[in-house]
Amino acid sequence: MSGNKRFQGKIINWNDDKGFGFVEPNGGGERAFVHIKAFRPRAHRPVNGELIIYELVRGKDNRYKAENIKFVSAAKKSHKVRSQSTESKIPAMFALLFCVVLLLTVLIGKLPALILGLYIVMSLIAFIAYAMDKSAAQQGRWRTKESTLHLMGLLGGWPGALFAQKKLRHKSSKQEFKTVYWITVFVNIAVLGWLCTSDGQVILNNMMR
Repeated sequence: MSGNKRFQGKIINWNDDKGFGFVEPNGGGERAFVHIKAFRPRAHRPVNGELIIYELVRGKDNRYKAENIKFVSAAKKSHKVRSQSTESKIPAMFALLFCVVLLLTVLIGKLPALILGLYIVMSLIAFIAYAMDKSAAQQGRWRTKESTLHLMGLLGGWPGALFAQKKLRHKSSKQEFKTVYWITVFVNIAVLGWLCTSDGQVILNNMMR
């Protein structure tokens, strides 16, 4: 059998004093010898009934043994951590891309520098508001209304609010809040995009005057 193929099975007849036992593959198949040194990494001592993922190889004695063994629980946890890490980077990359596009739009004269300044100021205010709200939550003091935090994001402070959510770990796990937050983000971007149109430019010029 190919040593690269991965199998999943259950530890049986484990002798912890000697550090070896056997694995019985799920769905039937060849039972294989398991040694404690074959675990990669060796997170903890295996026990009978524990599920593992392994490569099946045949030794010189023509007997099967398990190599490159991982605990199923550890593999799932590692996959979950990687998925969460990837998901957490997407919003940050989106915000960075937005800031770059906004800066370029101002540089080419499509939007006035005042708009860029507005985003910077509102982002700073939003970050401070999130920090104060987290401190208030920890100390049991009067909290900032969620509607106020959303309004700050809607008015251009959403990049700073996003940074606060990630840096301070505040309001980052409440799904209802995050949903409304991203609605304010896309509404803000839609309005900004409209300001770049010919009709929007007229309104913007009138406001600037």
